[in-house]
Amino acid sequence: MQLKDVAVLITGGGSGLGEATAHAMAAKGARIGVIDQNKENAEKVAAAVKGVALHADVTSEEQIKAAIAKAEAAHGVARVLMNCAGIGGSRRIVGRDGVYPLDRFARIINVNLIGTFNCLRLFAERLVTIEPIGEERGVIINTASVAAYEGQIGQIAYAASKGGVVGMTLPAARDLASHKIRVNTIAPGLFFTPLLMGLSEEARNSLGAQVPHPQRLGDAKEYGALAVHMVENPMLNGETIRLDGAIRMAPR
Repeated sequence: MQLKDVAVLITGGGSGLGEATAHAMAAKGARIGVIDQNKENAEKVAAAVKGVALHADVTSEEQIKAAIAKAEAAHGVARVLMNCAGIGGSRRIVGRDGVYPLDRFARIINVNLIGTFNCLRLFAERLVTIEPIGEERGVIINTASVAAYEGQIGQIAYAASKGGVVGMTLPAARDLASHKIRVNTIAPGLFFTPLLMGLSEEARNSLGAQVPHPQRLGDAKEYGALAVHMVENPMLNGETIRLDGAIRMAPR
């Protein structure tokens, strides 16, 4: 599917990987709907890409339905969904502060996994009602992490949430194949995003040095470039692609 004049929805589009994807797809002529829980960030990115800002929580059925409707009023029915919204968090199952709080674990699962599915299902519900363009109706791209495969100490909730995203990619692609909708996932490694911006330059350089090649943190633009290719390449379906410079995460 070519992106020119195609409506795109990007969750977590107000910063990081989502923001970079918004710019990459807008450069191809796409009409961008920026969904973010941070209203100011959504408006900033939407203004930069001449898109529409959509203030919504990915875990809310009502808010995501409203965001999809608002984007459709501005750009027509979206044919591409980028699920980039997510949160992190690090804590051992049992540590100095006691046992891992169940509500904290549930929050990360709820945003990263259930939020991804919530957006995927509501997007697909609307998309199946319109005619295909050529051999496909649209494309869904989720965001996992290399933590889905090599979760580190303290990443129990984050790794579980991202492992769930990887696990649902193929069955989602199979479920939606009859509707001519493709589903893929990107599993980034160590990228310079808001999740790492709180670290010192020394700490970031130390993390980058763990990457075999190129020996640095990933640039969000590289994620955006892969997302564009996934949309444009019709044979990519049901796949999770690691974008990680060949890193395999150590236990800590």
